[in-house]
Amino acid sequence: MFAKTSNDNSGVLTMDLFRKMHGWLNKTNVAEFLGPLALRLYLVPVFWVAGMNKLSGIDNVIGWFGNPDWGLGLPAPALMAYLATGTEVLGAVALLLGLATRWFAIPLMITMLVAAFAVHAENGWQAVADKASPFANENVDGAMQRLDKAKDLLREHGNYDWLTETGNFVISNSGMEWAITYFVMLLALFFTGAGKLSLDHLLAKKLQKQ
Repeated sequence: MFAKTSNDNSGVLTMDLFRKMHGWLNKTNVAEFLGPLALRLYLVPVFWVAGMNKLSGIDNVIGWFGNPDWGLGLPAPALMAYLATGTEVLGAVALLLGLATRWFAIPLMITMLVAAFAVHAENGWQAVADKASPFANENVDGAMQRLDKAKDLLREHGNYDWLTETGNFVISNSGMEWAITYFVMLLALFFTGAGKLSLDHLLAKKLQKQ
């Protein structure tokens, strides 16, 4: 009888503690705008730089989009190039302002999927070759050998300490990792919206009053 009462009391205390902890977490809802804001501000320079780079070299982008031998072999490459460029530049501005965020997330997600599967998929998952990763592809051993050889050459013939002063050398694997990461971030924004610190929120409040 005593053991049962003890267990019952323990269960009540556990539930009380759980409710208190849940209550503490709920108090953070006053700052819930920080989540979508952080996602938006992180993605702004990603798409702005990508879009402006395309715009400054649009002829090369059109050639790459259209060439079936060394490019993507897409139909209507000029149209596709300008659509991709406009999506990234305007999307960056929209994310910064929090304007039509969910609508702009759609073409940006499509752009990321095209980049992931049409450009980077052949290189596997990793953006940077890393043998320790469970997603390393079959080329990782060769990449590590080349990296070690390059480091040996730089140690012998270059100022290696100066060359690595701001970071270590790596080999870019150009895999799907970053494109899919940006896709996931955009997917979250598509479902959550831009958050309270946005033009979307201000417009929604104005429409509700009307």
